[in-house]
Amino acid sequence: MEFYVDRMTKEDIVYVAQIEKECFSTPWSMDALNDSLKRNDTVFFAARCDGKVVGYCGAYISFEEADITNVAVLKDYRRKNIAMSILQVLFEYCRELGVTGIYLEVRISNEGAVALYEKAGFKNCGIRKNFYDKPREDAIIMRKEID
Repeated sequence: MEFYVDRMTKEDIVYVAQIEKECFSTPWSMDALNDSLKRNDTVFFAARCDGKVVGYCGAYISFEEADITNVAVLKDYRRKNIAMSILQVLFEYCRELGVTGIYLEVRISNEGAVALYEKAGFKNCGIRKNFYDKPREDAIIMRKEID
């Protein structure tokens, strides 16, 4: 299976909103995605396979720090290195901007995502109590140094 990663476009929002609905209990709306895509301090990358958006990642960037908002891949396309590839593109983009650290939050129970982030070089740096709803759950705060 071949795929590639590039910048997300306005036309991709309808597909990304579908991915959100499949992957998250409180998905971002199309309006929220559209508003974020328009921001100068935000970047989104999409993974494409056979002309279809199958995954994406978004991040807010402020000076030398970035905060990943979401990483999501459609269920049928997981475990095919797509999420890691999207993260690698984001890391390179951040490196070019002079970002030195990237943060994210992840559900404590999401063992697959935690393993992915650890493999990508993120380290656990704390807990956010009751960060998530549906169900209410703590988040692990993770940080990756960009060299």
